[in-house]
Amino acid sequence: MGAIAAIASKRNENVAKTAGTMLEILKNECTEALGLASPTTVKIENSTENLQTPAIASPIMVGHVFSKISISDIPQPIKLEDKTLVFEGTPYLPNTEIFNGQFAAEKLTQNQGNVEALIKDFDGSFAFVVAESGRLIAGRDSLGAYPLYYGENVDLAALASERKALWKIGIGQTYSFPPGHIAIVDEHGFNFKPVKTLVYTGTRQTTMQTATGKIRSLLQQSVKQRVSGLKEVAVAFSGGLDSSMVAFLAKKSEVDVHLIYVSLENQPEIEHAKEAAEALKLPLHICVYSEDAVEEVLPKVLWVIEEANPVKTAIGTPIFWTAEKASEMGFRVMLAGQGADELFGGYRRYLNDYVLHGRAFVEKTLFSDIARMYEINLERDSKICNFHNVELRLPFAAYQLAEFAASLPLQLKIKSPNDMLRKTVLRKVAREMELPPFIVDRPKKAIQYTTGVNKMIKRLAKKKGSSMKEYLQRMLQTTFEGMI
Repeated sequence: MGAIAAIASKRNENVAKTAGTMLEILKNECTEALGLASPTTVKIENSTENLQTPAIASPIMVGHVFSKISISDIPQPIKLEDKTLVFEGTPYLPNTEIFNGQFAAEKLTQNQGNVEALIKDFDGSFAFVVAESGRLIAGRDSLGAYPLYYGENVDLAALASERKALWKIGIGQTYSFPPGHIAIVDEHGFNFKPVKTLVYTGTRQTTMQTATGKIRSLLQQSVKQRVSGLKEVAVAFSGGLDSSMVAFLAKKSEVDVHLIYVSLENQPEIEHAKEAAEALKLPLHICVYSEDAVEEVLPKVLWVIEEANPVKTAIGTPIFWTAEKASEMGFRVMLAGQGADELFGGYRRYLNDYVLHGRAFVEKTLFSDIARMYEINLERDSKICNFHNVELRLPFAAYQLAEFAASLPLQLKIKSPNDMLRKTVLRKVAREMELPPFIVDRPKKAIQYTTGVNKMIKRLAKKKGSSMKEYLQRMLQTTFEGMI
């Protein structure tokens, strides 16, 4: 695993030094190698200084920061016949095991360099950039589970796995690369083309029985793919419906599952997590943190998530601790239940929309949330895990499952404006899996509240005489001083 950097000069100038600057800010203590490539030449070294040679000079450049998490991982970029490739993430083909960047390179060769095939044929979490004569070609998975950002100025057009790499080279306005698209990047900037994206076509009537059978099959397949080849896996665990289903199915896939639960001191939800883990017959690792730990970790969280959004920060903090613990325990892959609330109507705000605007509005909102969950949750969580050299795999963020969930009528997700549980069809799947009722019928409780983190950040902000947003914004400016 690692990070991507890519640049196209708009002035036909050598961008090797600029690409090196991007790699330098993307590397961390887990980095084992740095790679840089023109369309014809690949160079892999252990420092950016060693990458700067005349042989690598080019106005088109791709780069890679490499950290090994599995035996099949290799340093990149990868040399193809007349181009070079960086490919990050974990792609899957239907009914198959996982593949890596080397397999993607082979598939490109087989398809005469047709990059669209990578998006059309693969599911999973990935992004890639190809460097060829005069241009870059970039792409991202159809749900945007793997982070990729882009931006440009008068001199450059560039892409990176993290916004800070773009900020560092003078690109102030950065954007999330649209999922399921490719982009041609040259001296004129970016030209995007959709390849495989979620499209709203309304909902289709189906029975509860049909829906539960299909969801169970797709979710089982998704979990099985995401633990394929693993002996052990960590699960970010809350004791709630989504993470319990993921943990249960991972265990059924005959992998050694360890649950990780984080919280501040004296939070009542810890007891529920213990009971849920005991019911699942899985080992639970509980990590309890203090107020001082929150204050200490916030600058690190903001450095990784790259924005001062109060909700994202309050959610990102316990995820940061969970990934940190997984890394300390030696896990290189972590599963989580993110995506289930978007797919199956888990958020309480949908009830307010139901009352105020009606069923059709909620159905459109649900689809919009599925299509945009990469911006809301997935990018943040993936970057946090990457920071700790842990690969995040999300069984609910599978394209076929998301596509099917988006087609379901609202009554299978939210029975009425008074449905305090919501996620009706997913709870029925869990019952059929024989998860205990105290897990299946437990109302959703957001991680930032159950862990106590949201309240603690508010308290820290109040001590500074600030709102939560102002407090985090000042901290972000300090963290990225001189860059934003």
